[in-house]
Amino acid sequence: MKTPEHQITRKFFVAGLNYRTAPVEVRERMAVAHPDRIEVSRLLQLKIGLSEVVVLWTCNRVEIYGVASREDEIDVAPMFECLSREAPSLGSHLYCHRGVDAMRHLFKVAGGLDSMVLGETQITGQVRDAYEAAREEKLVGKILNSVFQKALQTAKAVRTQTSIGKGARSVGGVAVAYAKDVLGTHGLGRHSVLMIGAGEMAACCLRHLQKKGDCSVVVANRSPARAQELADEFDGTAISLNEMFDAMADADVVISSTGSPDTVINCKDVEPVMEQRAGRPLVMIDIAVPRDIDPAVAEVEGVHLHDIDALETTVQQTLGRWEKDLELCEAIIETEIENLLEQFQRRHVAANAYHNAAALAV
Repeated sequence: MKTPEHQITRKFFVAGLNYRTAPVEVRERMAVAHPDRIEVSRLLQLKIGLSEVVVLWTCNRVEIYGVASREDEIDVAPMFECLSREAPSLGSHLYCHRGVDAMRHLFKVAGGLDSMVLGETQITGQVRDAYEAAREEKLVGKILNSVFQKALQTAKAVRTQTSIGKGARSVGGVAVAYAKDVLGTHGLGRHSVLMIGAGEMAACCLRHLQKKGDCSVVVANRSPARAQELADEFDGTAISLNEMFDAMADADVVISSTGSPDTVINCKDVEPVMEQRAGRPLVMIDIAVPRDIDPAVAEVEGVHLHDIDALETTVQQTLGRWEKDLELCEAIIETEIENLLEQFQRRHVAANAYHNAAALAV
């Protein structure tokens, strides 16, 4: 017999948008720089009157996990107005789940089951980081502590008890596979790859490039020291961002993921590069959100530009093989949700017993 949903859990909700409900041109408008995220979360808590809040920002989703003061007080639009001035135009891109549905959503997100790349491992760390950052700032309490801790435990169970997550299950891995497919029969062997950015996503791409064989790598980054560190790790060459257009003239593939709030590559930059290439095509893959490469660059002759949403086609082709594992993952999630509901129920019973005893003692 299932444990009934408790009043406390019905105050828990998630509101957000993701790659399914909003294209990259919408998602990038919701991006908030890392140093500002806690301040924005605190503003959200104070302005909306949430008792607890965690905000998750990734390249493929922006989600607010919160605990409302009352069950009937969950109005999504004002929440997103705290996050961005673009909120009034979000409309049908937004979704909201409450109670058990919100738990189920979080558990799937943390386990990589709601990701563009099914079973990706990076999202678990992103969920953990968002939760721990909010916890350190005392933005979470008993409910979100319990829900997020159980979600992270469940994500671990999903990975250890099923085959989900095994293999190249990341946006970076899919970007490299996509580049290989675009280049055709020879793949990435003997080709030159220019990696713009030196963060976690760039490192992930380079790890997968290394597995694909004999391709030369150039890493361009705003911080020369970080570029050199990453280039050394993967037997590549480090350059500054000022040098990247010279390197682009020789590259076969450009993969960009800088974390910049603004575009770093525009038509005026690429047009002279393509003139130097004398008709040789250039594959450009932009996995940044906000996008690093101006979409208009796709109109430059000889450029084949693909953004992060284009990768979904490649991903969809592999989903069928995971059907049995998905069923097992969902069963694990349902069991852990039941365990969490029982935990909340025990806590509620214990609290009532304490208050009743205290009342009798008066």
